[in-house]
Amino acid sequence: MKNYIISILISTFLIQSSSSPLLAADINNGQTIFSANCVGCHAGGKNVIDRSKTLGIKALKENDMYSSEKIITQVTNGKSSMPAFGTRLTEEDIEDVASFVLSQATEWDKEDN
Repeated sequence: MKNYIISILISTFLIQSSSSPLLAADINNGQTIFSANCVGCHAGGKNVIDRSKTLGIKALKENDMYSSEKIITQVTNGKSSMPAFGTRLTEEDIEDVASFVLSQATEWDKEDN
């Protein structure tokens, strides 16, 4: 019975943690990397190239980008006018940036209103 309860608790934790778009990352480092590499086009979560593709939570969800994995892929490989950062930043730095973006997405939407 004890093992059964432990299994349920572990399963519940895994399900809850997998539903979160954030990875375990250093958000402070993500902010530093974002400020040094991304803010030129994405200051305040905006997008100076395509205003419909901001980093606010609403736009991330509408553009199917509201997950660490999708942001990591975009930052790593680039897309359209966004350059690839996969050779300029470490994987860890890119994960940190993704977590920072997701942690700020709701705030950036509030600033737009």
